[in-house]
Amino acid sequence: MRSPVQNRDRSHRLIDLIGRHDKPATAEEPEASTVKVVRLRHGEVHGTATAGPDASGGVVEDALAYANGDPERLVVLDYDCPSPQQIRHLARAWHLHPVLVEDLLKAGQRPKMERYPEVLFVVARMATYVDEIEDVQVTEYHLVTHHNVVAILRQDGHNPATDRAERLSQNVELTKLGADAVLYSFLDLVVDGYLQVLRELGVDREQIERQVFAGDPKVTERIYRLSREIIDLQQSCVPLAEVIQDLRAGFAKYRTLDSLRAYLQDVSDHLSRVNTRVEDLRSGMGQILDVNSILVTQQQNEDMKKISGWAAIGLAPTVIGAIYGMNFDVMPELHWALGYPFSLALMLTAGVLLWVIFKRKHWM
Repeated sequence: MRSPVQNRDRSHRLIDLIGRHDKPATAEEPEASTVKVVRLRHGEVHGTATAGPDASGGVVEDALAYANGDPERLVVLDYDCPSPQQIRHLARAWHLHPVLVEDLLKAGQRPKMERYPEVLFVVARMATYVDEIEDVQVTEYHLVTHHNVVAILRQDGHNPATDRAERLSQNVELTKLGADAVLYSFLDLVVDGYLQVLRELGVDREQIERQVFAGDPKVTERIYRLSREIIDLQQSCVPLAEVIQDLRAGFAKYRTLDSLRAYLQDVSDHLSRVNTRVEDLRSGMGQILDVNSILVTQQQNEDMKKISGWAAIGLAPTVIGAIYGMNFDVMPELHWALGYPFSLALMLTAGVLLWVIFKRKHWM
């Protein structure tokens, strides 16, 4: 049987292997690989610091030492596109499970929650609406709580929420309750972002409805684009409901405070509204697409009526000209002095008569 020290060394070796094979480090760290540290005591901010990739190790170690010195203290580590070295440094400091380290190194995960010894891991996706390009941008976040420290890792290039750590630290009464309160505040921030995106998508839907009934030929592309944005939002918010359900399932086991339970219940209620509105919006877009298809089909039928009518009008003179173009000897009109004007008048009369008939039937 391995000793705890042997297990810890084995875990560190696995962390190094995961870091080298899954996300190799480059010689030059990305400029965005920064970490912002917010220190709190009794819910109030006692200092902040920001460090780049080269100096982040020392800043994080100081912050962890600050948190370990007093259980009343709380530290929020806010990473922007963390490098593999920064993740491995955090993994060594907290002795994270290799599977958890692998998840932290790999982006593109669906919202989920996993519990490890002394660590809670949550994946959430924050959405923001970019009005200039009418697009919903989704940002993946990994959150790790360890005692009285919360690490927030932004995994991709979109940054819908600036100064996240400060915003999460503004509610003094809530941050007094510890790391779980920061986690719940972040989830509340995510859900509020969903509501804002839904309001913007609702405006787009109203504009699309007006375009559909105005017969805009470009509206079909916009319908499909908005439908894709709704699907992206749905893939972010629907799995988050399972995360909140799992968190609520652990209330009794982990002795969650009643005030935190009520706060998470409020987040859950807002998320239920979001999921309902997303489903209604997606269903509504399907109905709009059906209406647009019907209107397009009707317009095509009207166009075909007009094309068929003009084709019939053009066919009548063609038939008359073909008959007299056969040049048979036994045709009285061939030797008639008024034969040519008569044939032209007959062609014109047939065309006008057909036009009047089609006009009364609303084909023209």
